[in-house]
Amino acid sequence: MKKALLALLFSAATLGTVSAQVEIGLKVSPSLTSLRAASPNGDELKSESAKFSLGGGLIIDYFFGQNYAFSTGLELVGKGGKVSYYDANSQRRYEQKLGLQYLQVPLTVKLFTNDVAEDTKVYFQLGGALGGVIGARVDGDKYYTSPVTGNRTKATKHVIIPDANLRLGAGIERQLGQTTRFLLGISYHRGLLNIDKYFEDNAGIKDAELKNSEFALDFGIKF
Repeated sequence: MKKALLALLFSAATLGTVSAQVEIGLKVSPSLTSLRAASPNGDELKSESAKFSLGGGLIIDYFFGQNYAFSTGLELVGKGGKVSYYDANSQRRYEQKLGLQYLQVPLTVKLFTNDVAEDTKVYFQLGGALGGVIGARVDGDKYYTSPVTGNRTKATKHVIIPDANLRLGAGIERQLGQTTRFLLGISYHRGLLNIDKYFEDNAGIKDAELKNSEFALDFGIKF
């Protein structure tokens, strides 16, 4: 009985090793990013406009079935957008354009269809990402001088370092050679954490809230 059980476990492990497949690739992801702004009074802190950003990175797809893969990697992405805030003392509204750079690790699942055309599959992607700020600019500068108080602050001090987001995407993969695949996809990334570290502390906006949002196109190749 023990020998049969050991043989069964060995066979399962061997089969898992054989069937497991890892695909590695690179991607470039132009995106449209914005900041979802909110405050208790509604108009103290508002979103104004989105910004164009560019990102990219490493793709690692670990297949645990013919049409199922755990997808991770390492991404360098741009985020941010333009917001405005109201200062009660001067009774004026001011704008800030935040440009943020994140290094993040996606943690997602990819579900693939069978071929919808010759050597072409559709995939759906669901999961999230964890990362942190490695660079920031306010109005294109690494430092920001408040038009109200004249105080000068470092741009990276305007936001907290960590961030987490949910990701929903879809796309196609096309076989170009024996092991080479081209991918084209679109995805939405919704930030979960309030990243504000400036408006509540320096602009007097109680419970100020800033969260990232991103719509991205993914152009990639897997080897």
